[in-house]
Amino acid sequence: MAGRGQAAQLEVHVNKRPQLTFAIEDPGTPDILPLTQQLDGYLAELYPTANIQPVALEELRQPNVTFVTARVDGTPVACGACVDEGEYLEVKRMYVLPACRGLGLGKQLLEALEQYVRNGGGRVIRLETGTAQAEAIELYERSGYRRCPPFGSHRSNPQSVCMEKVLA
Repeated sequence: MAGRGQAAQLEVHVNKRPQLTFAIEDPGTPDILPLTQQLDGYLAELYPTANIQPVALEELRQPNVTFVTARVDGTPVACGACVDEGEYLEVKRMYVLPACRGLGLGKQLLEALEQYVRNGGGRVIRLETGTAQAEAIELYERSGYRRCPPFGSHRSNPQSVCMEKVLA
């Protein structure tokens, strides 16, 4: 054992790199449900007086909704959905587990959702997030999203930020 002032050699052997995969999945899959439940709890903590209602599982299973998960070595660590509203697609339910934040997963998930929209011929993506989610707002702004007026079912709300991006 090395003492003070003595260098110790540390050998680390890594057998494999973690495998990150993105996939379209059923949000009701048993290992995905805890992820969406954590998202609901997170939002309730951020906005305790906002009367935020969790999105029902059946809403996420509608034909115009695509639910995407990010998995690391098979474990769900992030999720997001695209809702086809005809003239635009709305990104909803973006969430990264707290232990996995700061690793770029949110950016990669957003890029995967944008690619899905492009592949389907979509050109406009909109989203709504909350003012207490500064990291999310920063991610969206860095990714080219700009603030826009409320849209769809979203109404003017001082705790809400609506954004959109036109895909190239």
